[in-house]
Amino acid sequence: MTGVTHKTILVTGASSGIGEATARELAKAGASLFIGARRADRLEKLAAELGEHVAYRVLDVTDGADFEAFTEAAEARFGRIDALVNNAGVMPLSPLAALKREEWARMIDVNIHGVLNGIAAVLPRFVAQASGHVVNVASIGAHLVVPTGAVYCATKYAVWAITEGLRQEHDDIRATVISPGVVATELGNDITDPQVADALKVWRQKSLTPDAIARAIRYALEQPEGVDVNEVIVRPTAAGM
Repeated sequence: MTGVTHKTILVTGASSGIGEATARELAKAGASLFIGARRADRLEKLAAELGEHVAYRVLDVTDGADFEAFTEAAEARFGRIDALVNNAGVMPLSPLAALKREEWARMIDVNIHGVLNGIAAVLPRFVAQASGHVVNVASIGAHLVVPTGAVYCATKYAVWAITEGLRQEHDDIRATVISPGVVATELGNDITDPQVADALKVWRQKSLTPDAIARAIRYALEQPEGVDVNEVIVRPTAAGM
């Protein structure tokens, strides 16, 4: 018996990358999963592959009502919710001088409001049952700032702060922030600045695979009640920062 066996866990951003790897890792560990993302075809394929204890619903994390409906659907399917992995995120890096206001707004909406919408959807349930676990996927960008990453890093600093605030406010609810270094995923595919996109390709020559982060998430979730892994930073061994 593992610490997640028979527990119901919500995973956002599950159609690729860290979210997909996390769903695979937790399903292997015996959890019941309700997975969400924007791409229905990928969710359907993943749920079918992982089996009867995995269900899905298309989810826009920036829409609070949609996140609540997602949570209600998970509860209806599995009876209760034990944990939420807030993983969905975007990273259209650019220099501030490029004034890409729409991209800034998108990062703030997905990376911050998306996390808050998830917390708002599960927190009343966790308070009522006096237990629950929120795992927020931040970034090494929650601890440092790099050129072209000012807004992205700001959103991840916010995720760190929100997670820490949640931890301090509730004695019976666990809160974990996972901060990955560079990982080979689709994150950053929406970068519109060609020079920045090329720089990211170079940076990713030394990168983790998503399963490394999935194992860190599983580790945090598997701890016994009363043990709260507050933060895990996972970097490639060869990373320069």
